[in-house]
Amino acid sequence: MAEATTNKTDGNGPAPGPGDGGPALQVLAQYVKDLSFENPGIGQAVQQPRIDLNVDLQARRADGGQFEVILKLRVTAAQETNTLFLLELAYAGAFMLRGVPEESIQPVLLIECPRLLFPFARRIVADIVRDGGMPPLMIEPIDFAALYRSKMLEASPKAQAPQPT
Repeated sequence: MAEATTNKTDGNGPAPGPGDGGPALQVLAQYVKDLSFENPGIGQAVQQPRIDLNVDLQARRADGGQFEVILKLRVTAAQETNTLFLLELAYAGAFMLRGVPEESIQPVLLIECPRLLFPFARRIVADIVRDGGMPPLMIEPIDFAALYRSKMLEASPKAQAPQPT
């Protein structure tokens, strides 16, 4: 006979599950939406290249409570005045949110969803750069919460700026 088990978080009762009506985030799919790699520096001796990383996030509402979040990474490696490589990756995920309050949807989409996508995008970047004949590039973890806060601070003065008359 099979035993029923209950997961307890604090000893006061069962942990909330997906069907308990609490907030839920589900990853439905992850995929490469766009990928470009240019390698004009092949054959050059690579020593201490300058790496420029740009991160952009986009989120849009799809049908049936689903959302698409796109993590865009643009990496340029240069040595002196020569470009070694340029990589652009748009890595996306389809997510289902349930029970998330409306005011929390944007932070979930722009902090938690990219946090789930990032390890996979990081691996793609490392593999593509390595397969392109360069040492693999291991991008440091990104603090998406800090990125979100800085974007909100950037946007708030623009929203509060007086309108010209």
